[in-house]
Amino acid sequence: MYDIIIVGAGPAGLTAAIYARRASKKTLVLEATTYGGQIINTLDIENYPAEEKITGVELAKKFYNQAKNLGAEIEFEKVVEIVDNGATKIVKTEDDEYEAKAVIIATGTEVRKLGLENEEKLTGRGVSYCATCDGAFYKGKTVAVAGGGSGALYEASYLSNIVEKLYLIHRRDEFRGEDALVRELEEKGNVEFVLGANVTGIIGDDRLEKIEVTKNDGEKLELLVDGLFVAIGREPKNKEIAPFLNFDDAGYIDAGEDCKTNVEGIFVAGDNRTKSTRQIVTATADGAIAASAAVRFVNGGYYANA
Repeated sequence: MYDIIIVGAGPAGLTAAIYARRASKKTLVLEATTYGGQIINTLDIENYPAEEKITGVELAKKFYNQAKNLGAEIEFEKVVEIVDNGATKIVKTEDDEYEAKAVIIATGTEVRKLGLENEEKLTGRGVSYCATCDGAFYKGKTVAVAGGGSGALYEASYLSNIVEKLYLIHRRDEFRGEDALVRELEEKGNVEFVLGANVTGIIGDDRLEKIEVTKNDGEKLELLVDGLFVAIGREPKNKEIAPFLNFDDAGYIDAGEDCKTNVEGIFVAGDNRTKSTRQIVTATADGAIAASAAVRFVNGGYYANA
Protein backbone atom coordinates (compact mmCIF):
# COMPACT_ATOMS: atom_id res chain seq x y z
CA MET A 1 0.00 0.00 0.00
CA TYR A 2 1.37 3.40 -1.01
CA ASP A 3 0.38 6.69 0.52
CA ILE A 4 0.47 8.50 -2.82
CA ILE A 5 0.74 7.26 -6.39
CA ILE A 6 1.65 9.81 -9.06
CA VAL A 7 0.81 9.10 -12.69
CA GLY A 8 3.35 10.83 -14.91
CA ALA A 9 7.02 11.76 -14.50
CA GLY A 10 7.09 15.19 -16.08
CA PRO A 11 7.91 18.37 -14.12
CA ALA A 12 4.54 18.29 -12.32
CA GLY A 13 4.73 14.62 -11.37
CA LEU A 14 8.33 14.70 -10.23
CA THR A 15 7.80 17.87 -8.22
CA ALA A 16 4.83 16.20 -6.56
CA ALA A 17 7.08 13.25 -5.73
CA ILE A 18 9.65 15.57 -4.17
CA TYR A 19 7.05 17.20 -1.93
CA ALA A 20 5.40 13.90 -1.03
CA ARG A 21 8.70 12.36 0.01
CA ARG A 22 9.71 15.43 2.01
CA ALA A 23 6.50 14.76 3.93
CA SER A 24 7.71 11.17 4.47
CA LYS A 25 4.92 9.60 2.43
CA LYS A 26 5.49 6.30 0.65
CA THR A 27 5.40 7.45 -2.94
CA LEU A 28 5.30 5.70 -6.30
CA VAL A 29 5.63 7.43 -9.67
CA LEU A 30 4.37 5.57 -12.75
CA GLU A 31 5.53 6.70 -16.20
CA ALA A 32 4.69 5.17 -19.57
CA THR A 33 7.78 6.29 -21.50
CA THR A 34 10.62 8.32 -20.02
CA TYR A 35 10.93 10.94 -17.32
CA GLY A 36 10.80 14.64 -18.10
CA GLY A 37 7.65 14.89 -20.18
CA GLN A 38 7.65 17.21 -23.16
CA ILE A 39 10.55 19.32 -21.85
CA ILE A 40 13.05 16.69 -23.01
CA ASN A 41 12.22 17.79 -26.57
CA THR A 42 13.20 21.39 -25.81
CA LEU A 43 16.73 22.30 -26.80
CA ASP A 44 17.17 25.40 -24.65
CA ILE A 45 15.03 26.57 -21.72
CA GLU A 46 15.56 30.21 -20.76
CA ASN A 47 12.42 31.03 -18.73
CA TYR A 48 12.74 28.72 -15.73
CA PRO A 49 13.72 30.64 -12.57
CA ALA A 50 17.34 30.25 -11.42
CA GLU A 51 18.32 28.49 -14.66
CA GLU A 52 19.26 31.21 -17.13
CA LYS A 53 19.79 28.62 -19.86
CA ILE A 54 19.52 24.86 -19.62
CA THR A 55 18.56 22.05 -21.96
CA GLY A 56 15.31 20.21 -21.39
CA VAL A 57 17.15 16.94 -20.86
CA GLU A 58 19.41 18.47 -18.20
CA LEU A 59 16.48 20.00 -16.33
CA ALA A 60 14.50 16.74 -16.50
CA LYS A 61 17.47 14.86 -15.07
CA LYS A 62 17.63 17.27 -12.14
CA PHE A 63 13.94 16.72 -11.36
CA TYR A 64 14.36 12.94 -11.63
CA ASN A 65 17.52 12.71 -9.51
CA GLN A 66 16.06 14.86 -6.75
CA ALA A 67 12.91 12.73 -6.54
CA LYS A 68 14.93 9.49 -6.57
CA ASN A 69 17.42 10.72 -3.99
CA LEU A 70 14.55 11.57 -1.66
CA GLY A 71 13.31 7.99 -1.91
CA ALA A 72 10.49 8.13 -4.45
CA GLU A 73 9.95 4.86 -6.29
CA ILE A 74 9.74 5.32 -10.06
CA GLU A 75 8.48 2.56 -12.34
CA PHE A 76 8.21 2.76 -16.10
CA GLU A 77 4.80 1.20 -16.68
CA LYS A 78 1.85 2.52 -18.67
CA VAL A 79 -1.24 3.23 -16.56
CA VAL A 80 -4.42 1.95 -18.18
CA GLU A 81 -7.02 2.50 -15.45
CA ILE A 82 -7.61 4.13 -12.09
CA VAL A 83 -10.29 2.57 -9.88
CA ASP A 84 -11.90 4.57 -7.07
CA ASN A 85 -12.60 2.32 -4.11
CA GLY A 86 -13.44 5.16 -1.78
CA ALA A 87 -10.86 4.97 0.99
CA THR A 88 -8.26 3.60 -1.41
CA LYS A 89 -7.51 3.80 -5.13
CA ILE A 90 -6.27 1.06 -7.44
CA VAL A 91 -3.93 2.09 -10.25
CA LYS A 92 -3.70 -0.54 -12.96
CA THR A 93 -0.84 -0.67 -15.44
CA GLU A 94 -0.19 -2.95 -18.39
CA ASP A 95 2.02 -5.04 -16.11
CA ASP A 96 0.64 -4.81 -12.57
CA GLU A 97 -1.70 -2.98 -10.21
CA TYR A 98 -0.96 -0.83 -7.19
CA GLU A 99 -3.00 0.49 -4.27
CA ALA A 100 -2.76 3.91 -2.66
CA LYS A 101 -4.61 6.23 -0.32
CA ALA A 102 -4.34 9.13 -2.79
CA VAL A 103 -3.53 9.58 -6.48
CA ILE A 104 -2.11 12.55 -8.38
CA ILE A 105 -2.69 12.52 -12.14
CA ALA A 106 0.11 14.38 -13.93
CA THR A 107 -0.11 12.91 -17.41
CA GLY A 108 0.46 16.18 -19.26
CA THR A 109 -0.52 16.40 -22.91
CA GLU A 110 0.29 14.72 -26.21
CA VAL A 111 0.89 16.20 -29.64
CA ARG A 112 -2.20 16.97 -31.68
CA LYS A 113 -2.14 15.36 -35.11
CA LEU A 114 -3.50 16.60 -38.43
CA GLY A 115 -5.67 13.53 -38.86
CA LEU A 116 -4.75 13.08 -42.52
CA GLU A 117 -4.35 9.92 -44.57
CA ASN A 118 -0.75 8.66 -44.55
CA GLU A 119 0.09 10.64 -41.40
CA GLU A 120 0.54 7.58 -39.21
CA LYS A 121 2.14 5.56 -41.99
CA LEU A 122 4.79 8.20 -42.70
CA THR A 123 5.52 9.19 -39.10
CA GLY A 124 9.25 8.70 -38.75
CA ARG A 125 9.51 8.63 -42.54
CA GLY A 126 9.25 12.33 -43.17
CA VAL A 127 6.50 13.27 -40.73
CA SER A 128 7.65 14.41 -37.30
CA TYR A 129 6.32 16.19 -34.23
CA CYS A 130 9.65 17.22 -32.71
CA ALA A 131 12.26 19.38 -34.42
CA THR A 132 14.91 18.97 -31.75
CA CYS A 133 14.48 15.19 -31.92
CA ASP A 134 14.55 14.75 -35.70
CA GLY A 135 15.84 18.00 -37.17
CA ALA A 136 19.38 16.73 -37.71
CA PHE A 137 18.08 14.22 -40.28
CA TYR A 138 17.07 17.12 -42.53
CA LYS A 139 20.30 19.06 -42.73
CA GLY A 140 20.48 20.85 -46.07
CA LYS A 141 17.01 19.65 -47.10
CA THR A 142 13.57 21.21 -47.58
CA VAL A 143 10.97 20.98 -44.83
CA ALA A 144 7.63 22.45 -43.80
CA VAL A 145 6.31 23.36 -40.37
CA ALA A 146 2.54 23.38 -39.82
CA GLY A 147 1.33 25.65 -37.03
CA GLY A 148 1.17 29.24 -35.88
CA GLY A 149 1.67 29.26 -32.11
CA SER A 150 4.90 29.86 -30.23
CA GLY A 151 5.65 26.15 -30.31
CA ALA A 152 5.56 26.11 -34.10
CA LEU A 153 7.68 29.25 -34.29
CA TYR A 154 10.31 27.71 -32.00
CA GLU A 155 10.34 24.59 -34.19
CA ALA A 156 10.76 26.73 -37.31
CA SER A 157 13.49 28.83 -35.72
CA TYR A 158 15.47 25.75 -34.74
CA LEU A 159 15.07 24.09 -38.14
CA SER A 160 15.93 27.23 -40.08
CA ASN A 161 19.51 26.90 -38.86
CA ILE A 162 19.75 23.38 -40.27
CA VAL A 163 17.71 23.14 -43.47
CA GLU A 164 18.15 24.71 -46.87
CA LYS A 165 14.50 25.76 -47.24
CA LEU A 166 11.59 25.97 -44.80
CA TYR A 167 7.90 26.61 -45.43
CA LEU A 168 5.94 27.84 -42.41
CA ILE A 169 2.26 27.06 -42.95
CA HIS A 170 -0.46 28.61 -40.80
CA ARG A 171 -4.21 28.60 -41.24
CA ARG A 172 -4.61 32.25 -40.23
CA ASP A 173 -3.20 35.41 -41.78
CA GLU A 174 -1.37 36.29 -38.58
CA PHE A 175 0.63 34.19 -36.16
CA ARG A 176 -0.58 33.53 -32.61
CA GLY A 177 2.96 33.13 -31.28
CA GLU A 178 5.49 35.58 -29.91
CA ASP A 179 6.17 38.65 -32.07
CA ALA A 180 9.92 38.39 -31.45
CA LEU A 181 9.97 34.91 -32.98
CA VAL A 182 7.97 36.09 -36.00
CA ARG A 183 10.40 38.96 -36.59
CA GLU A 184 13.35 36.59 -36.27
CA LEU A 185 11.90 34.26 -38.90
CA GLU A 186 11.02 37.15 -41.23
CA GLU A 187 14.72 38.00 -41.37
CA LYS A 188 15.72 34.48 -42.37
CA GLY A 189 16.49 34.13 -46.06
CA ASN A 190 15.48 30.45 -46.18
CA VAL A 191 12.03 30.79 -44.56
CA GLU A 192 8.84 31.31 -46.57
CA PHE A 193 5.51 32.02 -44.88
CA VAL A 194 2.43 30.32 -46.33
CA LEU A 195 -0.41 32.02 -44.50
CA GLY A 196 -4.16 31.47 -44.67
CA ALA A 197 -3.55 27.84 -45.58
CA ASN A 198 -3.80 24.32 -44.21
CA VAL A 199 -1.91 21.12 -44.92
CA THR A 200 -4.57 18.92 -46.52
CA GLY A 201 -2.53 16.07 -47.98
CA ILE A 202 0.52 14.00 -47.06
CA ILE A 203 1.87 12.26 -50.14
CA GLY A 204 4.40 9.47 -50.42
CA ASP A 205 4.78 5.70 -50.52
CA ASP A 206 7.65 4.58 -48.30
CA ARG A 207 8.50 8.11 -47.16
CA LEU A 208 7.21 11.65 -47.52
CA GLU A 209 7.59 13.12 -50.99
CA LYS A 210 5.34 16.19 -50.96
CA ILE A 211 2.43 17.83 -49.21
CA GLU A 212 -0.78 19.36 -50.45
CA VAL A 213 -1.63 22.78 -49.07
CA THR A 214 -5.07 24.34 -49.50
CA LYS A 215 -5.45 28.08 -49.08
CA ASN A 216 -8.52 29.58 -47.51
CA ASP A 217 -9.69 30.79 -50.91
CA GLY A 218 -9.61 27.21 -52.24
CA GLU A 219 -6.32 27.43 -54.16
CA LYS A 220 -4.27 24.24 -53.87
CA LEU A 221 -0.48 24.02 -53.81
CA GLU A 222 1.88 21.07 -53.88
CA LEU A 223 5.15 21.57 -52.05
CA LEU A 224 8.05 19.18 -52.53
CA VAL A 225 9.44 18.60 -49.05
CA ASP A 226 11.63 16.05 -47.36
CA GLY A 227 10.05 16.60 -43.96
CA LEU A 228 6.84 17.86 -42.39
CA PHE A 229 6.94 19.00 -38.76
CA VAL A 230 3.48 19.18 -37.22
CA ALA A 231 3.19 21.76 -34.40
CA ILE A 232 -0.52 22.50 -34.06
CA GLY A 233 -0.73 22.18 -30.31
CA ARG A 234 -1.22 19.47 -27.76
CA GLU A 235 -4.18 17.71 -26.16
CA PRO A 236 -4.74 15.89 -22.87
CA LYS A 237 -5.10 12.13 -22.53
CA ASN A 238 -7.02 11.78 -19.30
CA LYS A 239 -10.40 10.25 -19.97
CA GLU A 240 -9.10 6.81 -20.84
CA ILE A 241 -7.69 6.14 -17.38
CA ALA A 242 -10.22 7.97 -15.20
CA PRO A 243 -13.51 8.53 -17.06
CA PHE A 244 -15.39 9.20 -13.80
CA LEU A 245 -13.69 12.58 -13.31
CA ASN A 246 -15.14 15.88 -14.50
CA PHE A 247 -13.65 17.25 -17.73
CA ASP A 248 -14.05 20.42 -19.74
CA ASP A 249 -15.04 20.36 -23.40
CA ALA A 250 -11.43 20.01 -24.53
CA GLY A 251 -10.80 16.97 -22.32
CA TYR A 252 -8.83 18.67 -19.55
CA ILE A 253 -9.55 17.58 -15.99
CA ASP A 254 -11.79 20.18 -14.35
CA ALA A 255 -9.76 21.44 -11.40
CA GLY A 256 -8.77 24.85 -10.10
CA GLU A 257 -5.61 26.17 -8.52
CA ASP A 258 -6.12 23.82 -5.55
CA CYS A 259 -5.58 20.87 -7.94
CA LYS A 260 -8.53 18.96 -6.45
CA THR A 261 -10.82 16.91 -8.68
CA ASN A 262 -14.45 16.02 -8.06
CA VAL A 263 -13.35 12.74 -6.43
CA GLU A 264 -11.93 12.73 -2.91
CA GLY A 265 -8.36 11.53 -2.83
CA ILE A 266 -7.64 12.15 -6.53
CA PHE A 267 -5.71 15.26 -7.49
CA VAL A 268 -4.36 16.62 -10.78
CA ALA A 269 -1.19 18.55 -11.56
CA GLY A 270 0.27 20.09 -14.69
CA ASP A 271 -0.82 20.71 -18.24
CA ASN A 272 -3.66 18.17 -18.18
CA ARG A 273 -5.88 20.29 -15.91
CA THR A 274 -7.96 23.35 -16.78
CA LYS A 275 -5.69 26.40 -16.63
CA SER A 276 -4.78 29.50 -18.61
CA THR A 277 -0.99 29.16 -18.62
CA ARG A 278 0.91 25.96 -19.36
CA GLN A 279 4.61 26.38 -18.63
CA ILE A 280 7.22 24.38 -16.71
CA VAL A 281 6.97 26.77 -13.77
CA THR A 282 3.17 26.38 -13.54
CA ALA A 283 3.53 22.59 -13.77
CA THR A 284 5.98 22.51 -10.88
CA ALA A 285 3.71 24.81 -8.87
CA ASP A 286 0.83 22.40 -9.48
CA GLY A 287 3.01 19.51 -8.36
CA ALA A 288 3.76 21.21 -5.07
CA ILE A 289 0.12 22.18 -4.47
CA ALA A 290 -1.29 18.75 -5.41
CA ALA A 291 1.24 16.89 -3.28
CA SER A 292 0.64 19.14 -0.27
CA ALA A 293 -3.12 18.61 -0.62
CA ALA A 294 -2.64 14.84 -1.02
CA VAL A 295 -0.44 14.73 2.07
CA ARG A 296 -3.11 16.52 4.11
CA PHE A 297 -5.72 14.12 2.76
CA VAL A 298 -3.66 11.07 3.68
CA ASN A 299 -3.12 12.56 7.13
CA GLY A 300 -6.87 12.71 7.59
CA GLY A 301 -7.44 16.33 6.62
CA TYR A 302 -10.92 17.25 5.47
CA TYR A 303 -10.95 17.22 1.65
CA ALA A 304 -12.95 20.38 1.20
CA ASN A 305 -10.28 22.33 3.08
CA ALA A 306 -7.25 20.45 1.74
